[in-house]
Formats: sequence, structure tokens, C-alpha cells
Amino acid sequence: MISPFLAFPAMLTAAVIAVQIWLSVPKVTRFGGREPIYWRKAEQEARVLPSPEICARARLARDRRFDGCFFTAVRTTGIFCRPVCPARAPREENVEYFGSATEAAAAGYRPCLRCRPDAAPGSPAWGLVETTVRRALDLMRREREGMSVETLAGRLGISSRYLRRLFAEHLGMSPLQYWQVERVLFAQGLLRDTDLPVTRVALEAGFNSTRRFNAVFRRVCQCTPREVRAASPVTGSAGGARLWLSYRPPFSWQRLLSFLWQRALPGVERVEGAAYERSFVLDGRPGVVRVTDDPEKCRLRVEVESDGATALYLVSQRLRKLFDLDADSGEISRVLAADPLLARQLGKFPGVRLPGAWDPFEYSLRAILGQQISAAAATTIAGRLVERHGVPFVDRNGCERRLFPDADSLAAADFEGLGLTRARAATLRAFVAASLDGRVDFTETDLERWCAQLTALPGIGEWTAQYIAMRGLSLPDAFPASDLGILLALGVDGKKATPAQARARAEQWRPWRAYGALLLWQSLQSGD
Repeated sequence: MISPFLAFPAMLTAAVIAVQIWLSVPKVTRFGGREPIYWRKAEQEARVLPSPEICARARLARDRRFDGCFFTAVRTTGIFCRPVCPARAPREENVEYFGSATEAAAAGYRPCLRCRPDAAPGSPAWGLVETTVRRALDLMRREREGMSVETLAGRLGISSRYLRRLFAEHLGMSPLQYWQVERVLFAQGLLRDTDLPVTRVALEAGFNSTRRFNAVFRRVCQCTPREVRAASPVTGSAGGARLWLSYRPPFSWQRLLSFLWQRALPGVERVEGAAYERSFVLDGRPGVVRVTDDPEKCRLRVEVESDGATALYLVSQRLRKLFDLDADSGEISRVLAADPLLARQLGKFPGVRLPGAWDPFEYSLRAILGQQISAAAATTIAGRLVERHGVPFVDRNGCERRLFPDADSLAAADFEGLGLTRARAATLRAFVAASLDGRVDFTETDLERWCAQLTALPGIGEWTAQYIAMRGLSLPDAFPASDLGILLALGVDGKKATPAQARARAEQWRPWRAYGALLLWQSLQSGD
């Protein structure tokens, strides 16, 4: 047996070596010293960042096409910026890159005051490897206030421990850290762009406690909310709030407006001139949102009118999906341009955007109403539904508006007298019931599982399920292969294609088949 006195020097030597190895490992400290997280190559790849060479060229050229796709953090200053920042470019050896502003802020860097990372275009989550992470982010962004990790994991059907591991692997932080940083960055934008009181800003960002908001804000931004407000005096809009939602060019606002104008729901939506308006209800409070374009600064101007707190964070998230502001149009075009037909359309209309939906339930109901009839006829029937079941209210300008009815208000509806067949009315009742009891999950991000949910209901086929996935859920690879317009656009010598032929051709468009479908419909309108 070895004497403990003889073994002690060896143990001490091993301990010293272990400490030296630990100190040599690169690490990122979250929130200024808390929870050191070690970055692995697999984790960096999971974030699907552009290569360091591409990032370097993009930031030096201040290329707007990469705005929001990555963020540049400077080790010597502790500041992170957008690729379009007008400040003097730092040396490459002092730079590290992050896939989102949330990651950069969570790594201990503070946002730049000149380029304002809080105002950058978003980056879609489709690059994440793990589907569960996408669903978790979607759930977090649909809630005005935060939820516990246990509650979030329960809604996803997994353990809280596994959820934390997924976030660490794919985002480099915990769910709570991600929520806090994203909401603080949103609050920073409100402090700089509105005259809302700090207590109201905290509430709009999802914090119930001003004290908690101030503490998290200081930890992330390394300054107080009042210091940001003092440096950014603004004049707010009377009776409401103003948001700015950035996008990456090219962006055809008029083309989106034309698409929405043809389908504008009477009483709920309105397209006048260069503006889009719609009524909404969030947290039980009705309101009106008005959106216009500011092309010189590549952003949308959003005016929100409502009494009391309006859940502005939720408004911003819904509008980003409605107008597809986070689309990586450069990558989408690169993939789709391999098809000659789509390449011609992209040449005519660059920067393709997929019009989404304000609310998945609302859009699903409208899609079911529109089965086998024209868009105009479907809009007329949906207007009757709103007239009968939508709650009326008067906006600040004295205009009467209506709210689209939710599932609870339609639970006992018979849908008679709307111009529907009995079979279609039965389908609507089944869909409303399935939405209420959870058989239809609007947070589903897996295309096959979503279609299986919907096609299990009577009267709903593959076309309807794919079309709702395409526009109601904004799933980029949805593809209604049996759609008549798609079959006509892909036809040869006046003979339409078959669904099997459409699916085969669309294989090369993955994972952007939904955008390919939209371009095919546009080709029919343009006569190409």
C-alpha cells in the first residue's frame, strides 16, 4: 500500500495540471461573470453562422444584406454592433461573431449606441438543428410575460433538464437568459423610440416588476433604463405608441400591400394608399395597428392605438411574421434561382417575401372557408362571419371596427347562413373544437406532424393543411403540390403538371418550397 504522504505530491501535481488546462480553455462568461459556458465546435455549427471570412468581408463593406444575420463583438471595447455600423471597423483579431444580438448580449457585450443592435432585422430560427428549440422560441415569443422553464418544458412534452441542455447546445444560454436578453433589447428600442414611461416600457417588454426590469437591464446593457431615455429624447404619438421594424433589402412593400389588399377582411383589415391597418385584441384590450414603409431606412413604421398596455412585444412579433421581415432573401434566391422558371420571377421581383398571418387560428379558419372557391368569395364569407360573431368597437378616430372571433366565441356557432355547405360548416365546427381541446397545436413547427393533425379532421385534406402551414404558420418548406395554380405554372405545352411531377421538381427548392409556390402563382399573374 502506498503511503498517503507519498501520494500527496502526485495528487497536488495532478491538481495543478488540471487547473492549468481549465484556464487554457476559451470560455464566454454570461451576464458579467455568471455561469461560464464553454463553446464547442458543434455548438458554433448549430448556430449556422456565415464563415468568418464572409462575416469579415460583409462588415468591412457594411453590406445591408447581412444586417441581422450576424453581429460583431469587439473584445477591446466590450461592445457589439450590426454589420452596417458606421463606426470605424475594428481589427479582425479583436473581433468575434455571434448569430444574434441576444447571444452577444448574453456573452457580456453591451449594444452599440450608434448602430443600435436592438433595431436590427431578425434572423429566422430555421437554421437551428433542433426542432424543439424552434418550438420553444415560438412559445416564448407568443407570451407577453415569461414562463418558468418547467412550464415551458411541460408544454413541449420534455423535461426541464433536457430543455436547458438543448438551449445550451444550440444557443449557448438557458431559456430564462434568452428571454431576458431578448426582452431587454426590445425595451431598449422602446426607450429610444417612444416617450412611454419606464414603468410602461417594463410592462410592454413583459416584466411585471420594475425593480426586476431595472436589474436585468443594467446587467445586459451596463447602464440604466433612465440613462438610455435621457440620451434619446423623442416625441411619442398621441394616444398610442410607435415601433420601428427593420428589414433587409430588397423589400417590395407595394407588392405585399397588393397581395393583402385583395384579401383584406372587411371590418378587420384595411389597405389604403401605402398603409396597412387591422384591428386586434391582446390581453383583452382591443386596438388598431397601422403600418407604413420607410424605404430609405429599410424599416416599417408601426403606429399602435389602444387603451392601456398593448403588449407591444407581441405586436412586433406578429407583424414580423405577417410581413416576413426576417426572411434571408439572399439565401432563398440563391437556392430557387437554380430553377429557370423561378429565376425569371426572381429577376422581375427580387427579395421574395411570404405573406404570413396575424393569428394562426384566424388564418386557418379563413383557409378552410376558402376551400374550392376563389379568394374573393372566401373573403366575402369570412366577412359575414366577422359581422355575425366579431365584437365591434370604435377606434380613436370614431371608425367602427370589429375583432376577428376567437375559438371560444365560435365554440357554439352553427355557421348557418354564411353561404357554406353543411359539410363545410361541419368541418369548421370540428376545427374549432380541435383548436380548443389541443388536437390542433399552432406552435407545431414540424411540417409532417402539422399536416397529420389537420388531415385527421373531417373535410380537411393535404392541400388545406399545406396551405395553412405555408401562410398561417410561416413554415418555409410547406408546398401544396395539388394546387391548380402550381400545376398550371409547371405545365408544358398547355398541359398542366401532375402533383407527383410538382413534388419532384420542388425537391431542388428545399427548404424554401413555400417561396417557390408563391413565385409560381406570381408567374401566372405576370403571364410568364
